[in-house]
Amino acid sequence: MANKFVEELRWRGMVHDIMPGTEEQLDKEMTTAYIGFDPTSDSLHIGSLVPIILLVHLKRAGHKPVALVGGATGMIGDPSGKSDERNLLDEVALERNVAGIKRVLSRFLDFNSNDKNAPVLVNNYDWMKDFSFIEFARDVGKRITVNYMMAKDSVKKRFSGEEGSVGMSFTEFTYQLIQGYDFHYLYKTMDCKLQMGGSDQWGNITTGTELVRRMHDGEDQAKAYAMTCPLITKADGSKFGKSEGGNIWLDADKTSVYKFYQFWLNSTDEDAEKYIKIFTFLDRETIEKLIEDHKETPHLRLLQKRLAEEITVFVHSREDYENAVKASEILFSKDFKNEIKQLSEGLFLDVFEGVKQAEISAAEFNEGIDMIGALSAKTNFLSSNGDARRALKENAVAVNKEKVKEDYILSSEDLIHDKYVIISRGKKTNFILKVV
Repeated sequence: MANKFVEELRWRGMVHDIMPGTEEQLDKEMTTAYIGFDPTSDSLHIGSLVPIILLVHLKRAGHKPVALVGGATGMIGDPSGKSDERNLLDEVALERNVAGIKRVLSRFLDFNSNDKNAPVLVNNYDWMKDFSFIEFARDVGKRITVNYMMAKDSVKKRFSGEEGSVGMSFTEFTYQLIQGYDFHYLYKTMDCKLQMGGSDQWGNITTGTELVRRMHDGEDQAKAYAMTCPLITKADGSKFGKSEGGNIWLDADKTSVYKFYQFWLNSTDEDAEKYIKIFTFLDRETIEKLIEDHKETPHLRLLQKRLAEEITVFVHSREDYENAVKASEILFSKDFKNEIKQLSEGLFLDVFEGVKQAEISAAEFNEGIDMIGALSAKTNFLSSNGDARRALKENAVAVNKEKVKEDYILSSEDLIHDKYVIISRGKKTNFILKVV
């Protein structure tokens, strides 16, 4: 292939385990490969970005990507990396989640393309729904021994009592067989020869390669391959993809574009150097030059800015990225009071998401609110009127980022979108007074 897929992933730090012969297969011919997505929610968060990016790299390298949404496996629950049984989803919730994941994946892969290696979207419920238990036990269960399944790390950890484990139900024990059957089905119907996923999926994936070999015993060249990428970690050991508000999602209605952009912008130098290889499609020369320039002038945060730009444009749009940058710049603008009013109400609320709010009636506001009322008596932003007076005497209070004294009276000129006032104590503590 013109673009050597594994070679490209290797320098980016995206190869963890790879089965012998996989690279040769990919270099030899256009190869169909798949990754499964678990429908535990109606969207995907940034933990799913790596498998999405793997499929995009695969397509760019001239191979055929298959995205599998686990409508059937989602009814059971993957035990990999878990210490206890997952709650099962009902069919209505599952259908909603599957539809949501299909919608998200369609933003990154064109499933309507006419290319020879056009991406394909499948749901394993389509071939599992009519599969009887007796057929499954006879045709699939007979091929893989319990000893083989017990040897997998994901199973061993659950049975050994590690990490507070409470064992494993038969339902979850069969998960690797059902995932293995998916590989067999795609091998048989689409000539799919490779399954990829996170390193925690190695046990499930290799069960699939073994099942393909055993269910196609006697056939010439009945070979299936496996490759995993590392699970993303942060340099400080904290969990990747989480913020104080929870997961960072790929849908703007779950995680605002501004918050998404800020997540990447706030990466440490060490993390940004790793992430820019994994989460962007910039070439090696460009990335190495960026890293070099960043080390010379780390205070400019060149790596973080480029990382945040590339990934925000990829997941959302160029316009969304530019609005997020504009909002970020306004926060530090000398003309904050006027510029903040230029943001749309939605973006304004995104920027101040999670900031403590209090409501006041328009009639009360129009009578005139002094700063003691705005800070304490009418809002309880501060614990007491005395605390409010101390903050004002210390010159620590600002309205829309402009310092004010105790005698300042809020007026309609202070309103943003005719209803909000930003009141700050010091540089880091903000409150929003909303006129209703």
